[in-house]
Amino acid sequence: MATDIKEILNTFDLLPDDDKKDLASEILRRTVHFDFPPLTDEELIRSAEKLFLGLDRREAKNA
Repeated sequence: MATDIKEILNTFDLLPDDDKKDLASEILRRTVHFDFPPLTDEELIRSAEKLFLGLDRREAKNA
């Protein structure tokens, strides 16, 4: 991943949640017409695993 992208993501992480939502919505609006290749099963599984592990951590933190 390029350094510029890492800096943008680090800055994104520092934003309040409402600003994160606004930015994410704007990025999605601007990229909806890109011709992305379909995700592989492996990519989908990896994403799902990351999501569920994050949810587990959040649940454990709030318990």
